[in-house]
Amino acid sequence: MVLQTQTNQTQGQGAQSRSQTIRAAVFEQGDLMEVFEEEGGSSHMVGNIYRGRVENVLPGMQAAFVDIGLDKNAFLYVGDAVPTRLDEDEKVTPSVHERIENVLKPRQELLVQITKEPVGTKGARISVNLTLPGRYVVLLPQVSYIAVSRKILDNNERTRLRDLAAASKPEGMGVIVRTLAEGIAGEEIAEDIAQLVAFWQALLPKIPHVSVPGLVHKDADLISRLIRDWIDHDVEKITVDNNEVAKTLRKALQEIEHPAAKQIYVVTGEDLFANYGVDDEIRKTLRSKVWLKSGGYLVIQQTEALIVIDVNTGKYVGQRSLEETVVHTNLEAAHEIARQLRLRNLGGIIIIDFIDMATEEAQKQVIEALETACARDKTKSQVLGLTQLGLVEMTRKKVGQTLAVRYTSPCPNCDGSGRV
Repeated sequence: MVLQTQTNQTQGQGAQSRSQTIRAAVFEQGDLMEVFEEEGGSSHMVGNIYRGRVENVLPGMQAAFVDIGLDKNAFLYVGDAVPTRLDEDEKVTPSVHERIENVLKPRQELLVQITKEPVGTKGARISVNLTLPGRYVVLLPQVSYIAVSRKILDNNERTRLRDLAAASKPEGMGVIVRTLAEGIAGEEIAEDIAQLVAFWQALLPKIPHVSVPGLVHKDADLISRLIRDWIDHDVEKITVDNNEVAKTLRKALQEIEHPAAKQIYVVTGEDLFANYGVDDEIRKTLRSKVWLKSGGYLVIQQTEALIVIDVNTGKYVGQRSLEETVVHTNLEAAHEIARQLRLRNLGGIIIIDFIDMATEEAQKQVIEALETACARDKTKSQVLGLTQLGLVEMTRKKVGQTLAVRYTSPCPNCDGSGRV
């Protein structure tokens, strides 16, 4: 992991103000996988809690628009506007049979949380079901519920973690045990839950004093989120160009006895993103065509509703047979597709047109390779399999802004069919 800081100066009304931009890049086996950026701790919105006011209710869309104090009103779907309940499969599900006009009224005040950031002309998506993430668990302060991350596969470990959560959570509250909790001692998990409960109890008396619309709670800054969500036991090295940031990281990791505290290296006076080729890789990623090492290539296009990815052999002609050439290209493409989805932060419905394969065994091999490559993604994704047309369907949760939105803008000359 590489962290780079940059101090920005802005001029306004005869005075200068300074803010700090922090950029983080995550590498796996030498390949750039994800890039995060935050200016002055203000660019991240997912997780923020607001007091909002319903501006208008749209029964035909089963949704409402809520003023939470941002430039655009937030979007509240009926499924996110009612308290969650438990179904027979022990999943938290909204009572979607509720009609929006029976749930919300204009001028009604709500406590809501942003679940998806605003993009383009669309406002933020919000929910009344609040979640408070910690390092090992997510606290659900308004619903009694226990769940364990699906990425923890060992049944005995799942049972242990479920029992620990049940013994540690207060009555009436819920807990989702995160993947990072696997193998962690019960005392640490109980302490994580206790800290989140204490935070919620301290926040409650402050809520009535926040004006409507207004910000009640801002999610953690980038450094804190990296410690909470990203720096796990697989992290071997952290390179930083700022002594204060390194000190903050080292102290926080020492408090949780994380081995990465000893793997923080400070390199000052250098452009780390240039040294590690991050900016060059971002420029390549902003193009629709992605070359594979073999000579094949991907074409990635984003539409309003879904992501379309086409796989081509390109310059790769193989050595033995057409089928071997096709399978080799598709396997290489599967790994690169998983990487591109993470790096570009693409989400929603994804359709992949792999090169046609002659056997079901080859198809299964490629799909399994895609599933394995996506398994390391901390953002939830699911490979659904082949359609009747031979296309691979998958989904990935939309979280935050895409790389294209962060680094480009619609072209004013062609009215947005290209980007600058």
